[in-house]
Amino acid sequence: MTRSAPRPRPAAIASLLFIVAAMVFAMVVVGGITRLTESGLSITEWQPLSGAIPPLTKADWQHAFDLYKATPQYREVVAASGMSLSGFKFIFFWEWVHRLLGRILGLVFAVPLLWFAWKRQIPAGYGPRLAILFVLGGMQGLVGWLMVLSGLEGRTEVSPYRLSAHLLLALFLMAAVLWTALDLRALARDPRSRPARLTKAAAITLAILFVQLLLGAWVAGFRAGTVATDWPLMNGQLVPAGIDWSKGTLFAVTHDLYLLHFLHRWWAWVVVGALVLFARKVKAAEGARAASIAIHSAFGTQIVLGIATVMSGIALWLAVLHQATGALLLAATVWGAHELGRKQA
Repeated sequence: MTRSAPRPRPAAIASLLFIVAAMVFAMVVVGGITRLTESGLSITEWQPLSGAIPPLTKADWQHAFDLYKATPQYREVVAASGMSLSGFKFIFFWEWVHRLLGRILGLVFAVPLLWFAWKRQIPAGYGPRLAILFVLGGMQGLVGWLMVLSGLEGRTEVSPYRLSAHLLLALFLMAAVLWTALDLRALARDPRSRPARLTKAAAITLAILFVQLLLGAWVAGFRAGTVATDWPLMNGQLVPAGIDWSKGTLFAVTHDLYLLHFLHRWWAWVVVGALVLFARKVKAAEGARAASIAIHSAFGTQIVLGIATVMSGIALWLAVLHQATGALLLAATVWGAHELGRKQA
C-alpha cells in the first residue's frame, strides 16, 4: 500500500485566519478601553509566561500596586487624587486582559498552523506568507512592550508615537490576515484561483484611509480630542485659535493638539469622498455588491460616532465604538480591495 499525497486545506486555514482577524479586532477594542481608562501602565513588568496569571493573594496585589506607585504616572498624576487597591485592580484588569488576549492569539494562530505544516496541508506558496504574519504578530507584542516602557521612564503616559505604531501595526496585521484568508477562501472554491492583486484604486484609497488612522492615533495619544467639544466649529471657530506655528509647520502637524484635532476632523471628508468613489468601483465588480454596502455602512457609522464622541466630551463608550468602527471600516475597505484585485487576477 502506498501513502496518499497530502491534500491542501485552504478552507480550513481560511477559517483559522478569520478567527485570528476577529481576535486582533478584539485586541484593538480592548486596547482602546485600556488607553481611555489609563490602564496601560498598571502592569510594569513583562513576564511572557507567569504574567498570564494575575495576582492571587492580597500580598501579590499589594506588590503589584507598589510597583505601579513607583511610576511617574502615579507619583505625578494619580497620587494627588489618590487611588485605592480596588481602583488599581480595575485598571490592572484591562491591561491584563489586553495582554492575555495577545497570548491566546499567539497560541490560536501558532498551534493549528504548525499542525497544518506538519501534515503538509498548507497550499503551495502560502507557507512563507503565513510565517510572516506570525512574525508580525510577535513584533506587535514587542512594540506594545516598548510602548509601555516609554511611560515608565520619565513620562506620565506612553509615547503618542509608540502608541500610534502599536495601533497601526495591529490594524495592518488584521488587514493582512483578512487578505490572506480571502485568498485562501477563493482558492478553496476554485483550485485555479490566483492571489488577488492590489489595484491602483485600492492602493490610493487605503493610503488616504491610512492618513486618517494615523491622525486618529495621534489625537488619541496626545488626548487632543478634548480641546474642543463643539462641531463643526472648534471652540466657535472654523480654524481653531491656539495653534502654535512657532516651531514650524512639521512640528505643528505632529505635535499641536488643536491642529491634530482639526486635521482629523476635516481629512475625514477626504476619506469619505475617496471611499464613495472606491465603493462605486467595487459595486461594479461582479458579485462584490456586499463589500460596497459594507464600506458605505462603515464610513457612515464612523462619521456619526466621531461627531458624537467629540460632542460628548470623549465619553468612554462612544470613543471605544469610534475606534472599533474605524477597524471595521478598514476591514470593509480591504474586503472591497480584495474583490477588485481578485477580478483583476
